Order: sequence, then C-alpha cells, then structure tokens
Amino acid sequence: MAIRHTLFPALALVAATALGQPATAQDTPDPATVVATVNGTDITLGHMVALRASLPAQYGQLPAETLFNGILDQLIQQTLLMQNFDGELSRRSQLLLDNERRAIIASEAIETVMSDELSDAQIQTAYQDQYAAAEPETEYKAAHILVETEDAALDLVAQLEDGADFASLAREHSTGPSASNGGDLGWFGPGVMVESFFDVVAQLEPGDVSQPVETQFGWHVIKLNDTRLNDVPALEDVRPEIEDTLRQAAFDAHVAALTGKAQIERANTDEIDPESIGNLELLEN
Repeated sequence: MAIRHTLFPALALVAATALGQPATAQDTPDPATVVATVNGTDITLGHMVALRASLPAQYGQLPAETLFNGILDQLIQQTLLMQNFDGELSRRSQLLLDNERRAIIASEAIETVMSDELSDAQIQTAYQDQYAAAEPETEYKAAHILVETEDAALDLVAQLEDGADFASLAREHSTGPSASNGGDLGWFGPGVMVESFFDVVAQLEPGDVSQPVETQFGWHVIKLNDTRLNDVPALEDVRPEIEDTLRQAAFDAHVAALTGKAQIERANTDEIDPESIGNLELLEN
C-alpha cells in the first residue's frame, strides 16, 4: 500500500546531493528510542523507519547515515509545521487523512488475515485438487510472420514453398514484435495465443507451415518448430503459488463474511458523473 508523502527541503536536498557518498554502518536500536523532541513531542526511531518505508525506491541508493539524517531533519520540520499550524484543515487535507487512516488500518487487517499459517494438509489438498489429476499438456514452439493483407501472406507461403528461409522472411516482412527474432514465439500452451491462431498451431506437425491465418492483428503465416509434453509439476515447485492462492482465498472469504454481516447501503449514484472524481476543484469549496 502506498502512503502519500511530500518531500520537504531537508530530504529533497539529501536526495539531490548525497548519491555516491560512502555508507556507514549503524546498529538497530529499539524502535521506541527517542531520536528528537520538538516542543515536548517525541520523534522515535520507529517514526523514521515508517517514513523510510514510504520513500521511493531510489532512496535506497543513498548512504545509510545520510538518509538517516535527512529523514530525521524532515520529521523535525514536519513536527514544527504541524505544531505551528493555526486554523482548520482544508476539506481536501481532512479527506486525505480519513482515507490514509482507513487504508493503513485495512492494510494491517489484510496482513493479519493473510499471514495465518497454512498446514501441510491444506497445501497437499490444494495440490491434489489442482494438479494431481491433471494430464500432461502439450506445448508448442512456433514462429510466425505477421502482415497486413491476405495477398501478402499468400505470397510469403509461395516463397516458403520454393525454399525461402522462414526466419529471414520474418525479419524482412513481419510487422510483429517477434520479427527481429525471426518470428520466434517461444514455447506456449493453450490460452496464451488467440484461439484462431492456436487452433491452427495445434493441427500442424513439426516443420509444417500454415496457410494464411487471420486474427485481429492481421494475417499470419505460422511455422511449427517443435512440440513437448509439459509434465505435472512437483508439489515443491508450485508450493509458493499454492500458498498465495490459499491465502487469497482466505482473504476473500474473510471479506465475504464481513460483508454478509454488515449493513451496507449504497446510495443511488446514477446522476453523478463518473468523471467527477477527477475534479479536485470540488474539494476547494
């Protein structure tokens, strides 16, 4: 979950000037350790860690000491500005705070649900259900030449029948992204290519070249180079995938249960222009 973050001068200056400086080692104290106090308000190491986690990835290139000092300076500046703010928050800022609090707490709830331990029995059962009864699937290694018209495709077929090299014709004539590779599409199985394309591939024998095939992308001339059987994977090879699926299912069930017990009333939004959510001027009133 991304947390909204504004770069203050202290941290922006760190990012602009500190790359390439030598890194220094540091210990890892208790996150409750107070690193600064501003007019009686404590700033802890934990606050710094949380802010560091919200920064863009490029800040990871900075030396640890430089980033440490920049983040501490920023938190001090933010605390001073917060303490000296006189007035009420704008509607926009209050709504952003509401959304951020909601998102952070929801993220914590998600983490709690999805971090539950999975038993070996659960994983084994899911594997059996998904893979054990599956039969090996045929995969295909093919290449194609994509052109705009059927006549152009027919001309290519004629050249191939006369002994022309498929890869050379693909590099010269194909408009597809695989042209530079001689039209090579690599290995693929069912569901990867559009249906009309795959149906023709599945009927070819290795070494065969198809007649022109039309898809929404244009006209294809296809060459099947090889086939293989994709064996059922071992449990350990797909264990992370199964665990992710089980955790997602647990989360979906949790949300469904919460939804079933909740009283949710959706207002009639038919008269609200969907594009209105992009209009920030609505929050200025």
